[in-house]
Order: sequence, then C-alpha cells, then structure tokens
Amino acid sequence: MSEKTLTVDGIAYNIADLSDNARAQVANINFCDAQIQQLRNEWAVADTARLGYAAALKRELAN
Repeated sequence: MSEKTLTVDGIAYNIADLSDNARAQVANINFCDAQIQQLRNEWAVADTARLGYAAALKRELAN
C-alpha cells in the first residue's frame, strides 16, 4: 500500500508525517477546493438556464 503524499512547491511530503496543524490546513484546502467546484457547477447550471431563457425570449419576441 502506497503512502499518500502532498506536493508543495515541487517537494513531496508524506501526509502521515505532517503535523496535526499541517494536516488541518490540508483539510481546509480540500474543503475550499470542493466549495469552488460546487460554485462552478452552480454557475454552469445558471448559465445554461440563462441561455434557455434568452432563447425563449427571442422566440416570444419573434411572434
């Protein structure tokens, strides 16, 4: 079984060897990354909906 590592500025660190504080910071970064991905997903949904609404408006105005 391979050890999990984290690479920062080109240096690989064994996560098991990190201090509790360093592991907490890794968890914080992972949480932020997940939040950013969630916001990107929500943006994509809103953007798709907006395109649909704009298309519906154009159809309505053409009538």
